[in-house]
Amino acid sequence: MLWSKTFIPTLKETPQDAESISHQLLLRAGLVRMLMAGAYSYLPLGLRVLGNIENIVRQEMNSCGAVELLLPALQPLELWQRSGRDTVIGEVMIKFTDRRGRAVCLGPTHEEVITELVKAHVSSYKQLPLVLYQIQTKFRDELRPRFGLVRACEFVMKDAYSFDQDEAGLDKNYQAMHAAYLRIFKRCGLDIVTTEADSGVMGGKVSHEFMVPAKDGEDVVTVDGKKVNAIEVGHIFKLGTKYSAALGANFLDAQGQLKPVIMGCYGIGVSRLISGVIEQNNDKDGIIWPLEIAPYKVMILVLDAGDKKIMELASVVYQELEKKGIEPLLDDRDERPGVKFKDADLLGIPLQVIVGKNALKEGTLELKNRRSQQKLVKPQEEILREITGIING
Repeated sequence: MLWSKTFIPTLKETPQDAESISHQLLLRAGLVRMLMAGAYSYLPLGLRVLGNIENIVRQEMNSCGAVELLLPALQPLELWQRSGRDTVIGEVMIKFTDRRGRAVCLGPTHEEVITELVKAHVSSYKQLPLVLYQIQTKFRDELRPRFGLVRACEFVMKDAYSFDQDEAGLDKNYQAMHAAYLRIFKRCGLDIVTTEADSGVMGGKVSHEFMVPAKDGEDVVTVDGKKVNAIEVGHIFKLGTKYSAALGANFLDAQGQLKPVIMGCYGIGVSRLISGVIEQNNDKDGIIWPLEIAPYKVMILVLDAGDKKIMELASVVYQELEKKGIEPLLDDRDERPGVKFKDADLLGIPLQVIVGKNALKEGTLELKNRRSQQKLVKPQEEILREITGIING
């Protein structure tokens, strides 16, 4: 992708209303823009990061035997009244009456909806266990949206639901999800603290939170005996029969006895993960993306885009990387080198290839590692091999 053909509105100054470092860098690096408090537009770079995280989540959910579906955001309020959660979670629900006179809400979560779906189609122990998940936009009427994507009114979440015939089955799915969550967060480049937690409005007896220690986190966890701020990025629950009993999701066991399905639910704040990653991966110059979720893995900096020969050489490098299955971002703007270096560090793309006059004179390229700051000057073929080696591990 050429910089001139995409949309990356970087900012030199830090926006005054951005409280946390992740919020500041999200805005400065042109990843998102706020439409109103709690609602954000994902710009091209931000959308690529979001998509990369979603891909990791999908891979790990699929590896657990979970099956993806997509549930409606519009939900009948009557369903929440049957579970009794309309009063418990009512304050944050975005509710309205449609033109037919139906009381409707925008889904803040989907336990009731998934239970109603399974109730209609699962009636025997032979159909269990079953694990379903979705990656979908949720809506909550937050009184005080803050910290950018950390506490938003509209956000992307992965929510999975397990259905079992007994507690042993639930325990197995719960442990599988717990392990998958640790793999997801490791692949996203995060250091995580796992804590036992209160189940709150979700219900059930057992739950665990996955917390990202972060300077501007809104929660507090204990790490090595010290209390530190943290951002909650995941929460898993053993729901038991809370929803199946309330909504009548029953099955016949091997003895022909009618029993409520045993449930678990497992949430990850997918869009919130972006903020968590930035909180743990930044320096004074900008973001430092972990390789697997970076919007681009390689950025080519053309130091004199007006020089035809330099631009031709940069295009060759671009094409060679594409042949290797690596899509780079090429900064072809007519800007001073200093501006390009600053923007490259701000965006945090892991590998920078610098193409300038030395590339023509000496036949060499410069490769900079954004995280380590190490620089390597070698012939083009060696630099390309180095990049391929780093990306392929």
